[in-house]
Amino acid sequence: MMTDVSSNPVLLVHGFASSFHLNWQDSGLSYLLEDAGREVIGVDLLGHGSAPKPHDPAEYADLGARVVDVLPTDGRVVDAVGFSMGARTLIEVASAHPERFDRLVFAGVGDNLFASGDKEPLAHALETGDGGPGGVAALFVSFSQGSGNDPKALAACMRRAEPPITEEQLARITSPALVVLGDKDFVGKGERLAEALPNAQLKYLRGVEHFATPKDFGFIDSVLEFLGAVPR
Repeated sequence: MMTDVSSNPVLLVHGFASSFHLNWQDSGLSYLLEDAGREVIGVDLLGHGSAPKPHDPAEYADLGARVVDVLPTDGRVVDAVGFSMGARTLIEVASAHPERFDRLVFAGVGDNLFASGDKEPLAHALETGDGGPGGVAALFVSFSQGSGNDPKALAACMRRAEPPITEEQLARITSPALVVLGDKDFVGKGERLAEALPNAQLKYLRGVEHFATPKDFGFIDSVLEFLGAVPR
């Protein structure tokens, strides 16, 4: 891994049904980065945290717009960390604006990026609060109910049009990248994603499931080391 010291600001992009506060402040990562002397750029994606929460799925067509809006206006490059939906959004932004990014961490994503499927059952579960007796829907409903987010806004976000990520998009991201996910994550394996990125490495977190990733000590240590951000 890279351990040289960087002074780039670090952009942190949260996952679905979460927020900057829940994923990055509660985990302590934002504070550890600040302790290392790094400026932290936080963002709440549309429908989450402090952002507006529309109920029309069409309003969520460009989740990356809020990420672009918080990039430094002076043109400085940033390092960035994205988790789950935030990682997907970061991939979309970095592939469109590769010159704005240095080191990138994509966490909690894998084979799911290349697949399409019917998201309506999950959207309905989020809206009604009924995720069924178990499975992924129940996990999302349980997590979302403790997040303070608006369930109708989350359902609308889930219903947004979302084409699969392509290898062509990933090929435009030439920055050093770290793909990191738990070996118990329901998103699938990370090899295809890591291999499609021109300059990436892959790390699995042993015994870690999807929603536990942001607070996992192995994840936090890997991010700090990769970004060259050693707390003082």
